[in-house]
Amino acid sequence: MPTLAVKLYSIFFKLNKKHQLYNLRIQTESSSLQDRNPFGTTCRPDEAVMASNPTFIDGVATKDIHINPSSCLTLRIFLPNTVVESSLADAHVYKGYAPVTAGRNRHKKLPVMLQFHGGGFVSGSNDSVANDAFCRRIAKLCDVIVVAVGYRLAPESRYPSSFEDGLNVLNWIKKQANLAQLGNRHGKRLDGIREKHVFDEFGVSMLEPWLAAHGDPSRCVLLGVSSGANIADFVARKAVEAGKLLDPVKVVAQVLMYPFFMGSVSTNSEIKLSNSYFYNKAMCLQAWKLFLPEKEFNLDHPAANPLIPERGPPLKHMPPTLTVVAEHDWMRDRAIAYSEELRKVNVDAPLLDYKDAVHEFATLDILLQTPQALACAEDISIWVKKFISIRGHEFSY
Repeated sequence: MPTLAVKLYSIFFKLNKKHQLYNLRIQTESSSLQDRNPFGTTCRPDEAVMASNPTFIDGVATKDIHINPSSCLTLRIFLPNTVVESSLADAHVYKGYAPVTAGRNRHKKLPVMLQFHGGGFVSGSNDSVANDAFCRRIAKLCDVIVVAVGYRLAPESRYPSSFEDGLNVLNWIKKQANLAQLGNRHGKRLDGIREKHVFDEFGVSMLEPWLAAHGDPSRCVLLGVSSGANIADFVARKAVEAGKLLDPVKVVAQVLMYPFFMGSVSTNSEIKLSNSYFYNKAMCLQAWKLFLPEKEFNLDHPAANPLIPERGPPLKHMPPTLTVVAEHDWMRDRAIAYSEELRKVNVDAPLLDYKDAVHEFATLDILLQTPQALACAEDISIWVKKFISIRGHEFSY
């Protein structure tokens, strides 16, 4: 069973979330949030956030970028210090492109992981203290560039806004990769020195330097936490449908951490654990009502239920999918059923089921340093490395 401290914190957490959901519902009923704020929002005022830092602190440098002028969609990039020489890996402000690795005229390339935070589509952020710590941990353990997506929150931006944001980021990664290739091919100045930037008509570089220098989009992994897992699964499906149109981006695997799945027919866990720790079923149902458009509200909506028959593409085409569930999470049964359906069509889809764990046990601020959270991150890194290792240096376990 969870500790007494976790149980007590869960009570206060629920009270705070219920108050937040109530306020959002009242605001929605009293006025049109979208008309008042068409730009959207990616963070609530009461969210504790961590500032980005381009210095390699504890092995990872971070930066924030805004990629869409018509919305508040933002990204936080986590770059591990393995891309630079050891002498520059500590307290070094890194700008990209230079220095080269080990004196060679090339840069170390790392896989790219898109990470989608949780929060029931109505809260959370990519720069929150908890999400920043979790992404740093994953970037170091997996040795990947983590791109944490700050998607638009509901009810200011209802479905499909956050799902579209996830897909737009994947297409942005594709654009960055193509521009980097273009710069490598044609980027020479008049003095003959190769310039690896591509500039727009105003002379501003269109390339994101960290990704251009070190990102390998052919080894792209999606990782979603809670409601973020729903977004990750949607993006994976769209990547399958796009096929070679996404080249050179290739989604090689996805990780779904306690996904925010629901359905009109309750599962055993939804009945027995409906009042479980941190997120009970009533709270989550309210979040879905704030997220889905009123005319489309249906718990068998494709965004909520992964097992409805009309949801495409065929499961057999899905990428390898690791699913993480917790013993005391009322959403566990539907996630397990989805994992089983993937395995039935021969998709590599292992399931990690953690005993005595609660929803968001590996990503919630108060639980980040628990043995379960640390073990979960290690387990994820072991599995992910099977699919991102360069040929000839495969990781096995």
